[in-house]
Amino acid sequence: MGHPTLRFERKLWGAGALAIAGVDEAGVGPMAGPVVAAAVIFAPEQYVPGVNDSKQLAAEQRERLFDKIHRRAVAIGVGMATPAEVDELNIYWATALAHERALLALNRTPDHVLVDGRTIPELKVPQTRIVGGDRKSFSIAAASIIAKVTRDRAMIEYDALYPEFGFARHKGYCTADHFAALARLGPTPIHRRSFAPVWEAAQRRLF
Repeated sequence: MGHPTLRFERKLWGAGALAIAGVDEAGVGPMAGPVVAAAVIFAPEQYVPGVNDSKQLAAEQRERLFDKIHRRAVAIGVGMATPAEVDELNIYWATALAHERALLALNRTPDHVLVDGRTIPELKVPQTRIVGGDRKSFSIAAASIIAKVTRDRAMIEYDALYPEFGFARHKGYCTADHFAALARLGPTPIHRRSFAPVWEAAQRRLF
């Protein structure tokens, strides 16, 4: 599989949109922890070799590229939606909220937004939805790395609070050892109670 390119960005740069923000998120599927989104703007023709969809990279590669992206980007914004917000809003709207917060955290307003997978509701800035964008657009791939590393670091911090759950290993995703810990211990404050396995584990603790 090839690496993401600048073809989407170049089309927009050529049309006069110089500040293009790639947006992506990490943590939609887990039973625990926040949804984290990132927005990244690069100067025209800026490129960081090795940047790819975060899921295609090892943790060590992501950490190294995280630092390079921070050095090369014009602007980076990160936004989170908490587990409580996931429960209150549902995962779709909580992800949209994280996207909005990431864009608001930028130190400049983008001229255009490239977003992976789905459009951001009610966004005032022009946007382009790219299905599989983290494998196609360099800016979105960079955002996927920032979001993933930021979220992984947060889950490692939660591991220190709840060491019996192994959050540093599975990052809140639905692994066998996570299910086992949930059944044995019940949910923590960072579990998403609107997700069926967590709700069921909480109900069992009541009886």
